[in-house]
Amino acid sequence: MSSPHVSKTNAARILDQLGISYEIRTYEVDPNDLTAISVAKKIEMPIEQVYKTLLSRLHSGEYVFAVVPGDAELDLKKLAAAAGEKKAELASLKDVEPLTGYIRGGVTVMGAKKAFRAFADETLELWDRISVSAGQRGMQLLMSPADYLRASGAEVVDLTKAPVQQA
Repeated sequence: MSSPHVSKTNAARILDQLGISYEIRTYEVDPNDLTAISVAKKIEMPIEQVYKTLLSRLHSGEYVFAVVPGDAELDLKKLAAAAGEKKAELASLKDVEPLTGYIRGGVTVMGAKKAFRAFADETLELWDRISVSAGQRGMQLLMSPADYLRASGAEVVDLTKAPVQQA
């Protein structure tokens, strides 16, 4: 389990209730660099196994979570199609905390204020372990993709833009 001085987040408590094993990794937060690349380096995991959770707003006004690899860009058209909508956009930063209870750099599907539908990029299933935010900056949860999907209820779909090939 986790070390005694690390306080558990709602997301970690949900995993405990579900009997899901996980590891908490903490890291020093740089408020000027909340990128997944920075987090991946600090927790010593490959960037493609560190997933970021983005809140998006569909054309209908419904909010959904999109969970994508840290080194990839969310394809809003793919997200909209997966959710059965015409269009999607990233939620405004000012709306994220009131809607989810989480701040930028600490958003996770589990334990959010409201149970929004969630979509996870299909690459998630390529790995033995993935990392997602524990619900606060400076803390990540490492677990198996299957356990993450069970806890989050996320639907697995293709959500990312094709990588730009370097010349």
